[in-house]
Amino acid sequence: MWRRTYLLLLLVRVYLALCPSYIHPDENFQGPELFAGKPYSFSPLSLHQSQLIKPVPGRLFSFPSHLTWEFTSDTPIRSIFPLWLVYGLPMTLLKWLWAETGSDIPNPPPQLVYHVLRLTMFLLSLILEDWAIHELVPNPRRRRQAVVLVASCYVTWTYQTHTFSNSLETLLVLWSLVLIQRVVENKCLISLTSTYHLYTYIYIYILTTDRPLSLISLAFFGLLFSFFAIAIDTAFYTLPDSLSAFIRNPTITPLNNLLYNSDSSNLASHGLHPRYNHLLVNLPLLLGPAYLVSIWSLFTRGMVSPTFHTRNTRAYSALFGALIISLFPHQEARFLLPCVPLLLTCFKPPRSRTFLAGWIVFNCTLGALMGIYHQGGVVPAQIHIPTLLSDSLQPSQQPPVNVSVLWWKTYSPPYWLVGDGSNTAAFSITTHDLKGMASGEFINRTVSSIPRCTRDSNPFEFYQGLPKVKVEGGDMTLLVAPRSASFLDRFVVPDGGEDESADVPSREIRLHKLWQYDRHVNMDDFDPGDDGLWGAVERVFGRHGLVIWLVTRPC
Repeated sequence: MWRRTYLLLLLVRVYLALCPSYIHPDENFQGPELFAGKPYSFSPLSLHQSQLIKPVPGRLFSFPSHLTWEFTSDTPIRSIFPLWLVYGLPMTLLKWLWAETGSDIPNPPPQLVYHVLRLTMFLLSLILEDWAIHELVPNPRRRRQAVVLVASCYVTWTYQTHTFSNSLETLLVLWSLVLIQRVVENKCLISLTSTYHLYTYIYIYILTTDRPLSLISLAFFGLLFSFFAIAIDTAFYTLPDSLSAFIRNPTITPLNNLLYNSDSSNLASHGLHPRYNHLLVNLPLLLGPAYLVSIWSLFTRGMVSPTFHTRNTRAYSALFGALIISLFPHQEARFLLPCVPLLLTCFKPPRSRTFLAGWIVFNCTLGALMGIYHQGGVVPAQIHIPTLLSDSLQPSQQPPVNVSVLWWKTYSPPYWLVGDGSNTAAFSITTHDLKGMASGEFINRTVSSIPRCTRDSNPFEFYQGLPKVKVEGGDMTLLVAPRSASFLDRFVVPDGGEDESADVPSREIRLHKLWQYDRHVNMDDFDPGDDGLWGAVERVFGRHGLVIWLVTRPC
């Protein structure tokens, strides 16, 4: 029975791995964006043509991409070494295989690269995470329970199949415990993780008993690994021209990361949370009924709770790590991803239909939200924009059209997914991320991006029997925004293109719908303070979807 359940859950995991939900911008900008291609920089509030910046080693394709401050500051805080192994290596292999096809297009399609990376994360989760659980749980009956419990958790379906550095940390923590368990064979209590990553070093603690040689061996190989990682990072960030330059100015990203996160003024720009946010908000959000039942059992039965087994290395590692990172005031749920499989392997589900129903409803609801709908239109829209332009513009358009694509009230789009434009010379695309800009400022910026006004409210004309966009002056502006942004309703022109409303002259812009993706929910726009609870639910979920608009400015 458990095998059939596991196989069913495996199908759910692979389906959600291929769904284009977008949980957090870091899953792109701290991974694939780094290796995708040539970077370009611009001020998001200035809609001038972006300028290329100096080449960065390790870039694999010629896609446009945007490097965030973590990689461009004088003291970078992200290590390249694990990112290259997980993202750079599959992208390199794909590049080689694509070259062997003899295609005239120099780079593989961005959507192919995207799905290869998602499948890579799925396979890493399937093989390394599930295998580690088999190794860590000695009792066969408890092992089967733990494997199914972890496989049925929405965190495994979604976060672990996305390109998060925190997902990699989860695998590093699990396999560090596995390897140390093999080394010490219960003679020495050691929980040591591979330390060269974002928050992974926080999970280190050592309680030795009678195996000092094991500790010396682990320390030696840990130092050797760290030296190798420092060499890779230094070569990537500073390009030292000699060994002496490397020794004088090494790049130690974990140290930079620790120093950065130790300063509350730095964390304030990301958002500050109370110290209890991880324990009272984020862990319940990740574990749901399992967390509530465990807390109740520990509260009523103490350390001998039959529901949650605390006297093992897995529980010590998870609880210790959660407590330590709770000292940092910036707290996001994904920082606790390494705790999830460890805590679930310590949890014994009660034989209760109420718990089973609650567990299923919780994970199906969060799995659908985070795995399918959460910012689910951003990736498909960015991938579809070149095709949309090819279909909307006349093939003989001269000169090439400069297309400004404005993104408003969405997560920052992955720049590289728009492609390099090597298969068309009819247009060039510049992406502008307006984030959650206030409505008034958004209108001003949008108007300034449209150099010419038009008297005709219908921007379409027929070419060989198909509707095409009329382009004047070689410039075109698109807007990508969620349907839940009700502020835009006043500017929308009916699908026919003709707008006979009396208030047309007072409108600053006109919006003509070109494309829509329905499986998109913008939770950042959920504001019960302005709309009331039911009004916010109705607007965000009732008006789900992401739309690409053609923007024109009336004269």
